[in-house]
Amino acid sequence: MSSNVVNPVAFLRTSRNFPEDLNQLTVESNKSYVDIAAAVNDRIIGLFPTTRPAITGETYFITSAKQQTLRQVYTFTSTSNIPHNVQVTDPNQFTSCFGSYTDGTNGYGLMYGSNGGTIPNQISFYLTSTDIVFEVDAGAPSLTSGRIVLTWLSNA
Repeated sequence: MSSNVVNPVAFLRTSRNFPEDLNQLTVESNKSYVDIAAAVNDRIIGLFPTTRPAITGETYFITSAKQQTLRQVYTFTSTSNIPHNVQVTDPNQFTSCFGSYTDGTNGYGLMYGSNGGTIPNQISFYLTSTDIVFEVDAGAPSLTSGRIVLTWLSNA
């Protein structure tokens, strides 16, 4: 195990001895609250909303400034373009993009990043500055409904 890691695991001790003295109890309670808040905030937040973005809990340090990511789910019933309404200054702000769909019987994965041609027997998608754009090969199963999850840097 390397001693030079960026992400030491958040640890919240399971027991604590609280002093009887009120001043010492105040100090210990404040330390306890900070420990709990740090441990809770140092994790990926599992919210996947469809109506507006949610903070993911992920932190990037691509530049010298700390950058957090946002996530939103887009549902669809056709392969028409979907406005994503994400204000991006750089298309590389998207950090994770994935999806799935069904033909009403089976489930299939959606491939991200195929701008420039279809993939045999697949539905794929790519992102423009304004839309989610589908590329559908003629041999792909028909789509009845699906969802795409986009995650992006909030400030690039």
